[in-house]
Formats: sequence, C-alpha cells, structure tokens
Amino acid sequence: MDKQLKPFDVLGLGFMTFAFFLGAGNIIFPTMAGMLAGEEVVPTMLGFLLTAVGLPLLGLFAVAKAGGGISQMTKMLHPGIGIFISVAIFIIIGPLIAAPRTGLVAFELGIKPFGEEPLISQFGYSLLFFAVASLLALFPGKLMDSIGKVLTPLLIVLLVALSFAVLTASGGQVLPTDAAYLEAPFAKGILDGYSTMDALASIMFGMLIVDLLNKKGVTDSANQYRYLVIAALIAAAGLAFVYVSLFFLGAGFGVEGASSGGAILTAFVANEFGTLGLIVLSGVITLACLTTAVGLLSACSDYFSQLTPIPYAGYVVINAVFCIMMANLELGVLIELSIPVLVSVYPIAVALMLFSVFSGQIGMKKPALALTLSVSLFFGVLEGLKAAGVKLPDLSFMPLYDLGLAWVLPTVMVLAFFVLMGRVKPQTVAS
Repeated sequence: MDKQLKPFDVLGLGFMTFAFFLGAGNIIFPTMAGMLAGEEVVPTMLGFLLTAVGLPLLGLFAVAKAGGGISQMTKMLHPGIGIFISVAIFIIIGPLIAAPRTGLVAFELGIKPFGEEPLISQFGYSLLFFAVASLLALFPGKLMDSIGKVLTPLLIVLLVALSFAVLTASGGQVLPTDAAYLEAPFAKGILDGYSTMDALASIMFGMLIVDLLNKKGVTDSANQYRYLVIAALIAAAGLAFVYVSLFFLGAGFGVEGASSGGAILTAFVANEFGTLGLIVLSGVITLACLTTAVGLLSACSDYFSQLTPIPYAGYVVINAVFCIMMANLELGVLIELSIPVLVSVYPIAVALMLFSVFSGQIGMKKPALALTLSVSLFFGVLEGLKAAGVKLPDLSFMPLYDLGLAWVLPTVMVLAFFVLMGRVKPQTVAS
C-alpha cells in the first residue's frame, strides 16, 4: 500500500523545496535590481517575479505532470536529446556556476564584512563549506528531515526578522534609476530573474523530490503529483515574500557605488543592528547558501550516477571538488561568465516546461516537441552570442530582440499552432 505523508511531513517537504531554491542569487540579485531600478522598482520587481518565481513554479508543475525529469519530458524523441539537455543544465547549476556561487556568496557576505583580513581565507572557507554540504548530501534520504524540518524553519525566522526590519526602517535613500531600467523596467526585471537560475534548477529539484518521495514510500504517481504541487506552492510563496522584501530594501536603502546586492544588504544590517546584526545576517546567508548547495550537489550527483558506473557518493565528492575550485573566483567574474550561458539555455528549458504542462492539449506531439525545442535552441544560441559580445547581423527587426527576449514569440507561436492542431478533430469523409 502506498504511504501517505503526514501534514507535518508535507510542510517539511515544502520548506525543503523552498530552502533548495533560496540560495546565493536569490539574495544578491533582487537587492541589486531594486537599487538600480529606483523609482521603477515595482515594474522591475513584477518582471523579476515572473521568471524567478513563476518559471520555477512552472518547472515543478512540469515535472509533476510528466512524472519525472527531462528524460520523461523528452521520451518521444531520441534518448540522446534528453541526456544532452540534462547534462548541460546539470553542469550549469552544478559544478560550473550555481553551486560554486553559493560558497562564494556565503564567504562574501558571511565572512568578509567582519574585517579587511578575514580569519579564514576564501579557499579555506570554501573547503569547509563544501565539506559540510557534501556530508549532508551523502545521506539523501535524510534531506527532508535535516533541511525541511530543522534548517529551513530557522532560516525563515531570520528572514522574517530581516523583512520586518526593512518595512519599519527609515532614513534610507532612493538612488536615481539606472539607464538600463528606464526604457523597459519590466523586461529588465525578467532578464534579472534569469540570474537566479531557479527555472533550470526547478526541473532538477523536481526530480530530486520525486526520488525522495520514493524513498519515503510514496510511489503512487497521483500522490507524488499532489505532494510535488503542494511543495511547489509553498516554495513559490516563500520566494515571493523574500524577493519583495529585498527589492524594497534595495530601492529604499541604496548604497552609491555598490557592486552587488550583498554590499547593500551588509550596509543596511550594519546600520540598523550593528555587529550583532551582521552576525545574524551571516547566519542567514550561510544557511540559505548551504541548503541550496546540498540540493544542487544531491541532484547533480544522483543524475550522473545513473549515467555512469561511478556511485552517487563518488559524484558528490567530484562535484564538491569542482565547486571549491570555481568558488575561488571573484563573484563579479563568475556572474559575468554565467550570463551568456544562461540566456542560451533558458529558452530551451522554458519551452520544455511549457510543452510538458500543456501536453494534454497539444496535437502531433512528437513533431511539436521537436520543432519547439529546435526553435528555442536557435534563438537561445542567438541570445547567448549577443550576450557574449559576438557581433551578429542586424536582427533588431525581430520582436523583443533588443530586450533579449526574441525567443518568446516564435516559441509561443509554435506551441499555439500545435495546440490548435490538437483541437482540430479528424473528419471521416464518406465516399
């Protein structure tokens, strides 16, 4: 008989999902975007919420609907296509960009504010950080208990305290709106939301949650779907709460010359609460980044161990070593490297999510999926080359090209066409 989760376990699952998402980029990017947006903070924030909350929610729904990750979503096509997309996304959110960024941001905001010469070096800190993350990731069956029921509630308490301080504080300054946010703040917010990488991570976290449910004895697909949807809604509500608070913090307490959202957050906390506040902030950042690092290490190692003879534990160690190496770059360098990669891959991931969610209404599914992925790949590559500074022919005639969203209309049009085909009923012609 399929096991049913108790209400407290379901809440723990939702908290764990929220904690997986709430990492480095979720704290530094909305704060910085809020400051740069200035008086345009509301439309920028709405655009950001669309991609940083809406897309992860869509991704988890897609996994729930498909009953699995990318391999299930692309099962109508050649298996190599699903493997290629999965490997590319896992490398991006794993050892290449997202996972190392958790350790780097934890060091930048949790250690550096306490002095010019920190007690522990960046390398030493990253070594310790990923050693702890690896230890937690080595026991995936315990993730829901250790993260969802212990670490996340503590993290939520600290975040609520910070949000309350933002709402009640006074004396801040609204800096002039940055030129990049004047013309189309909503579209700029959409692109800023890409940087959290949560839309990519949502597919992988969805796979991890399904695996955890199996380990908990929940094997019925209908029950897995229900629990995954509930977890997704809890995570989305938590992320939205954090983003709104951080956007208004950045907009209302800007710091001239700040190079990242971390500097704004540190200045605000130091001004409002002094050294004690910085210690609490260090705890918030460390917990947020650690839980995300655990989720990323677990998801990546679980997937790669299914492709090769190397066991799960071996991949946890391999991924952690690569993370330590990448985490010793400068934060600005790591972010700059990630942008072209993200704008290339995001269209493919979003197209796959949309197809999975609306698959019931789509006709001619196999050609529909193949064409949708082809179109999103083509425009994603164009966007990535443009972001990398490669000179391309003048393509400004394309809708939304100047905003970095040229892929949206063609992809939606392809899906809409096949949805229309799905509604056309074949007619029997009598001779």
